Amino acid sequence: MSYKHTLTHCTIVPPHMLEHLARAAETHPELAAFARSTLEHDASVRTKRRLTAVIGAPEALARGVGADRPQRTIDAAHHKQILPGTQVRAEGGQESDDAAVNQAYDGLGNTFNLYLKAYGRNSIDGRGLPLVATVHYGEMYENAFWNGEQMVFGDGDGTIFLDFTSCIDVIGHELTHGVTQYTANLNYYGQSGALNESLSDVFGTIIKQWVLGQTVEQADWMIGAELLGPTVGGYNDSPRGLRSMKDPGTAYDDARLGGKDPQPASMNGYVRTSADNGGVHINSGIPNRAFYLTAKAIGGNAWEKAGQIWYDTLTGGELAPDAQFADFARLTVAAAKSRYGDQEEAKAVLDAWSQVGVPTNGSA
Repeated sequence: MSYKHTLTHCTIVPPHMLEHLARAAETHPELAAFARSTLEHDASVRTKRRLTAVIGAPEALARGVGADRPQRTIDAAHHKQILPGTQVRAEGGQESDDAAVNQAYDGLGNTFNLYLKAYGRNSIDGRGLPLVATVHYGEMYENAFWNGEQMVFGDGDGTIFLDFTSCIDVIGHELTHGVTQYTANLNYYGQSGALNESLSDVFGTIIKQWVLGQTVEQADWMIGAELLGPTVGGYNDSPRGLRSMKDPGTAYDDARLGGKDPQPASMNGYVRTSADNGGVHINSGIPNRAFYLTAKAIGGNAWEKAGQIWYDTLTGGELAPDAQFADFARLTVAAAKSRYGDQEEAKAVLDAWSQVGVPTNGSA
């Protein structure tokens, strides 16, 4: 069986954060330079990948060694923009003296294990795809991304953004772009792109909660909480991070990053823009909150019933590449009813979408 997928440059840090930082040249010249360099790199790679269009899956790679074990390779770019770089750790190899190598290795393994043990999925493509990651990419590169074939991690600038391998939810987020790529293959623009980003946040936070053994109530529901440096300002007394799934719009508040987190929590604040592929990182706050509300209403562990409903929706075969929020909402309700009947789980999903202003009948 041959898979087809669109190569997309999916980054964890939204362009708007880097754009604001790049404008701070007068007060923070070095930070501004690193942000500009990262933006230029991401724009260049994005353009190249559009020209590549659609390709087949990398059949030349050997498939996984077994349905119950990952096949990981960690490479180092040595602060150059080269891929994959030099291999520094292979599956089963000894721990490295480099913390980033070990964090990437463990993060790939934890993501593999969550998908296998919670949902019966054998790696990203469901067929044992080897997992490849490159660390120490670029000079002070301020992002991490999935490029359609592998994970790539920058080291950050050490002030605003710390090491990108330090966050298990960031690793899970980016690898989930691969799961989406091999399943619904959601277009990376507008509402379908925001769903693509949201699904990565959903399973990124699920993987974090699973690794930490946290219930819905115990979790912080932040994406990238360990990524921001200690000088980055927070919103009131809220936890800091790239995004808050519980309260979109409260993840940070720092003048260097443009002030307050701009994510809307409902359709009342939906942002219509051509920037960031039609606002994929901003408007993802709306379906993010719908998942949080669903998980909170159901209770227990997010990777169980709530996560299962979202996974069933992503992989069920009915989610179109150009799906809008209302399409996804309708399918989550159908998935809840199909798996759990017309019970409290379906009601939780219905109520969650209602609270964020997204209809569940498929109409916009």
